[in-house]
Amino acid sequence: MPLCEAERVTALEDLRRLRRVRDRMDREYAEPLDMTELARDALMSPGHFQRSFRKAFGETPYGYLMTRRIERAKVLLRRGDLSVTEVCLAVGCTSLGSFSSRFTELVGETPSAYRARDHEESAVIPPCVARRLTRPRRRPY
Repeated sequence: MPLCEAERVTALEDLRRLRRVRDRMDREYAEPLDMTELARDALMSPGHFQRSFRKAFGETPYGYLMTRRIERAKVLLRRGDLSVTEVCLAVGCTSLGSFSSRFTELVGETPSAYRARDHEESAVIPPCVARRLTRPRRRPY
């Protein structure tokens, strides 16, 4: 059933607000972000925000935020000058156990193993390609 003009405008406004919230999550990934506050920024209830975000971007807001954090953690771990605990805190995680579990779930190895691995081969890959190839993905069970 086609949307009427008012519904189409509302849907576009919702998407704009969701994109602004997603951009905020990208910028402030290391800060303690409250999902209720993010929903308020999108002018939505928390439940509607969760559903709308997932429909628009393919994952929940929390899942998206953790993916951003793990992406940044991978960069810091490849550098090798920070401990796993320091990386955990630098990307905004407060629990080393939760960070390690999520990292292992998305990357397929522990943060310590990832840090210890030789990452020289990634130096010759253009950054735009490396970001796409190294983006953490949820592994199917």
